[in-house]
Amino acid sequence: MLMNGMPRRAVMGGAAAMTAFGARAQPKPATGTPPAVITSPPRQWGHDAPPDIYPDPDIIVADPGFNQYLLGITAIRRVATGFKWTEGPAWSSEGQYLVFSDVQANTQYRCIWETGRVSKFRSPSYNSNGNSFDFQGRQLSTQDFNRRVIRWEHDGTMTVIADQFEGKGLNSPNDLVPHPDGSIWFTDPPYGDSLSEGHPDEGGLANPAIGAPDAGVIGGKKRELPNSVYRWDPSGRLDVVVTESQLPDPNGLCFSPDYKTLYVISTGKGPGDQGPGGNGNVFAFDVQGTRLGGMRMFTDMMVDGMKCGPDGMRADVFGNLWISSNAVLGYAGVIVFNAQGKLLGRIRLPEVCANVAFGGPKRNMLFMCASQSLYLLQVQTQGAAPG
Repeated sequence: MLMNGMPRRAVMGGAAAMTAFGARAQPKPATGTPPAVITSPPRQWGHDAPPDIYPDPDIIVADPGFNQYLLGITAIRRVATGFKWTEGPAWSSEGQYLVFSDVQANTQYRCIWETGRVSKFRSPSYNSNGNSFDFQGRQLSTQDFNRRVIRWEHDGTMTVIADQFEGKGLNSPNDLVPHPDGSIWFTDPPYGDSLSEGHPDEGGLANPAIGAPDAGVIGGKKRELPNSVYRWDPSGRLDVVVTESQLPDPNGLCFSPDYKTLYVISTGKGPGDQGPGGNGNVFAFDVQGTRLGGMRMFTDMMVDGMKCGPDGMRADVFGNLWISSNAVLGYAGVIVFNAQGKLLGRIRLPEVCANVAFGGPKRNMLFMCASQSLYLLQVQTQGAAPG
């Protein structure tokens, strides 16, 4: 998970402290020198902040085609803050709520649409990361601590979807998406194999059992597999569909609206990686039944000469990709591309963004998990898939 060429966890401390937007790409300031801002005084956030002018100055139109997906009389809103690292937003159309993870806090939260109230949903969450809902409305989650993919059934029971491949424990499943045929596709990088977001491998300098006596009891005790993208079939069969040699450190993923294309993000070097890690690009694959082919780069995430490290993404019904951006102020937030990979625009946030999801009763509300906060923007399009 790269931010401006660095693993995002290495710079989270500085990114979380940023409270103002950058007007353009900012050089690294000297110690004690704040970055420039686009408004004076800086924009304020939260329920008690003064109202913002329409149209929102932090919605940047790079191509006129972006305007059709925007609502001029709306503004980016911060729904809640005070988290450690928000991830995995997913919308329950049946329950009318958003679920998301605070990975480091070992907690899942739920935002109820009717009241806007955010409260703990599952704690401990076993360092849940990615979340989604399948076509039957059942919640799907990845658990970094237990290194597995699970599904919550309608009766409240839990089903383990996958925790091993060919007898070897998974690394730390990260993001996942359902397919209409009942299959579940997920990435398995090693980012959760750490003290802060799961548990490290046994045999290293860190003792995974300190403060976490169940480390390794459920799920892997140490890394045994390369980073891969998997397809789980309802029959229980698990297959590798993208290998580490094809795409190192796979992270976020999503289908196109017609399910003919799978997009996968390659991010930075993780715990235990022997190679250089991913390159922070987004790739597209042709879905060929239960397999993938035709790998090609969709975008290198370069905007104005700035590398906007991607993490998670969602497609809308028009085939546009809304991709999270880990970058310096002014470029942190969400970057939007059309189905041909053309930059349409971006949404600037005062924090780096990990993942996004469409929600709300009409599924026209863009929820953005951005490090310590959850943001919301009403748009003129809808999410293409459940969750």
